[in-house]
Formats: sequence, structure tokens, C-alpha cells
Amino acid sequence: MDNNEGLTHLRSGKVREIYEIEGHMLIVATDRISAYDWVLEDEIPGKGRLLTEISAFWFDRLAHIVPNHLITTDINVMPDAVQANRDYFAGRSMLVMPAEVVPIECIVRGYITGSGWREYKKLGTVCGIELPEGLEESQRLEDPLFTPSTKADEGHDENISFEKACEIAGKEVMETLREISLQLYTTARDHALLRGVIIADTKFEFGLNPDGELMLIDEALTPDSSRFWPAEDYEPGRSQPSFDKQYVRDYLTGTDWDRESPPPPLPEEVIARTVEKYEQAKALLTT
Repeated sequence: MDNNEGLTHLRSGKVREIYEIEGHMLIVATDRISAYDWVLEDEIPGKGRLLTEISAFWFDRLAHIVPNHLITTDINVMPDAVQANRDYFAGRSMLVMPAEVVPIECIVRGYITGSGWREYKKLGTVCGIELPEGLEESQRLEDPLFTPSTKADEGHDENISFEKACEIAGKEVMETLREISLQLYTTARDHALLRGVIIADTKFEFGLNPDGELMLIDEALTPDSSRFWPAEDYEPGRSQPSFDKQYVRDYLTGTDWDRESPPPPLPEEVIARTVEKYEQAKALLTT
């Protein structure tokens, strides 16, 4: 970078780089992609910009439900140190308020799929919540489920009960976050369905702003944090095609990768198809 005076790198996530500048945070979405808790060697060109645009859309769309941390995505009004490196930061950066992170990931499941489907087949439950008999894979749930998990700095996140989440973050906080998460999901679900997209599930993260008020942070309803299915192809009883990184997971599952060693490279056609899926998600959802 040309000039990083006043810009302090705090940490690197699987996908994001986090900086501190002038009392604010700068979240930079890279083109990295992760799967099964591994960061893949290959990047997805343009992915960071797509994630930033989609998150900004949802932050604005859902602000009437809960405040969020976004200040701006416009590099032209960001501090000078950011503008001095616009080739790196432009289009993929969010200037946000600092937050005390609530150490719980708030997952909402509107359809039974993925790990939830695997658990249901064995135990008749999803994250310990008992469900009616006879559900099919990918079936829409009568009422969306709130299924919190731990937020691990390293290794795997762990699904936990609502009661355990209350022990970690406090009962009043978790009751509020459950209500907000379900409202965010159902509002986004209804918006997306009108545009031909099913939001099967998603993950929200929250923090406390400097005044101690809850706000939505990190990202919102992106193909990295959600399962998006084309509504026109939806059919319960099977897995669904998607507009998200499940496509990459499916490719890796079809290889002989053991998930214990570094993942194999992605073929060029898988990278290109992933870009196409993320672009489709943005085009459909943000209209």
C-alpha cells in the first residue's frame, strides 16, 4: 500500500481483513473463499466486491428492524489513508462503527437442509430441537428455527442450545437477538422470494455499539453466510441447486479430499461458475 499512516491492521479472518482508522473499523472483503473451515488456495475474482455490495444492500433494507454498524462503502468519503490505497480498498471496503462483539452466531433455518437434515434423519431433531416426523430434505419449516452456535476464533463453530447461549451472552440479550434474527430472516425471505430466490438459512452476527446498543455487524445475507436456492427449481425431497458457496463445498465433497490436509486446487470452471452464481445472487436480490 502507498500510504498507510493512521491505518492499523488488526487481524485477518478467513475472508476479511480488519483495520482500525480514526476510531472506526475498516472491513475489507477479499476474494478468498473458505469451505469446511479451510481457506482455499484459489480466490474467486470479484467476490469481495460482490459481498460488500450485497451486505450494504441488506444493511440499508433491514435498518428499520435493527441498527447496523455500516457508516459508508463510498471510498471517496473515507479517511485519506484509505483513499490513498483505493486500488486495494475501493468497492470491497466498509467503514463501520466499532463494536463489542456478542460471542454467538445467530443462525436462522427456514428449510431443513445441510447438517440440520443429517441430524434430523438420525435423531428427528435439528440442533436438539424436536421436529415432526416425516419431513423431507429441503422442506420448508412451518416456523423458522433459531439455532445459535459458538463463534470460534479458531477451529469449528459448535451448535449449542438456546439455554447454553444464554449462559454465554445473557438471557435478556439472547431473547432479544432471537426475536431480531427471526424478524430479519422472515423480512429478507419474503423480499427474496418475490425475486425468485429462496433463502433456506442464514447467519447473523451482532455487537454492542459504543453506547451499549445492539447492532447488526459483519456481513448480511450474502452467498457466504446463507443458502440461496432458485425458487423455480425448488422441489422438496432432494438437495437443491444454489446461488452460494455450497457449489464449492459440493465440488470438494466429490473429490477424495480428507478435510484434514490442505484442500485441493479448484478447477478453472469451478471458479468461473462460482463467480457466476455470486453475480446471479446479487442481481436477483438487490433489485
